[in-house]
Amino acid sequence: VQLQASGGGLVQAGGSLRLSCEASGGTFGTLTMGWFRQAPGKERAFVATIDRRGVTTFHADSVKDRFTISRDNAKNTVSLQMNSLKPEDTAVYYCAAKVWGTAQAMGTNQDGVDYWGKGTLVTVSS
Repeated sequence: VQLQASGGGLVQAGGSLRLSCEASGGTFGTLTMGWFRQAPGKERAFVATIDRRGVTTFHADSVKDRFTISRDNAKNTVSLQMNSLKPEDTAVYYCAAKVWGTAQAMGTNQDGVDYWGKGTLVTVSS
């Protein structure tokens, strides 16, 4: 499975960005999907995950009510809508996939991720 993320860029605080990730080379409906991020000097951290049907989602407390994960199984894509961005959201954002599994488990254990995208940089200026 290959994951190609896009949509990163530079935005002012309070602005919005939408990240997208397209999966190829596998059966998208078998993949639990997620977004993680790594800020400068910090470890990679969970942002949001979504189950295979797109029904159940989990978001980190730091992004709840601001970010929303969604997926389109017909287009093999997962998206992350990011609103009210803050400078502390600056990071490289990674798309991730786990074959089968659950959204909750994927969010709590990165070691269980089967595939990672290359990442897309989001920079939020103050």
